[in-house]
Order: sequence, then structure tokens, then C-alpha cells
Amino acid sequence: MTKEEIKTSLLDIISEIVPDEDISNLKGDSPIRDQIELDSMDFLDIIMELRKRYQIDIPEDDYPELATMNSSVAYLEPLFTDKQNA
Repeated sequence: MTKEEIKTSLLDIISEIVPDEDISNLKGDSPIRDQIELDSMDFLDIIMELRKRYQIDIPEDDYPELATMNSSVAYLEPLFTDKQNA
């Protein structure tokens, strides 16, 4: 998956988890939770959806890596690459 595809997928998942939020103007370098109403359960739902859709395991210690859109894409890109090469 390309970086843009990963970003699109994340935005799709976020829009399903918090459908009333406008995610069209999310800034890549600002914490997602500062930009939209996203509580800790919503965040866990995003993690679970990534696991369900793509069989990607994200250890709890790595959750801070998913704070911003840019850091999320950077963190997920090698995981998607590993999945494609497996």
C-alpha cells in the first residue's frame, strides 16, 4: 500500500467510527484527537478495525505512534509492506 492509500484507509476507518465528525481538514502533523471528538474507545475501535481489515497487530506500547495522521502513516507503512511481502 502506498502512503496515500494508507491515509485514505485511515480516513475511511475514522469516518466509520465517528461519522458525525468532519475529517476533510485533518492536519497531518497535529494530534488527531485534538482536531476531532475522538475518545479512547473510538481510538481502540480504530485499532481493532485495522486488525480486522488488514490483520495488522499494533502493540499497546505503540499506540502513541498513531497520534497524528503523518505518524500513523509512517508507522503503518512498513507493516503493510511486510504483509504484502509475506
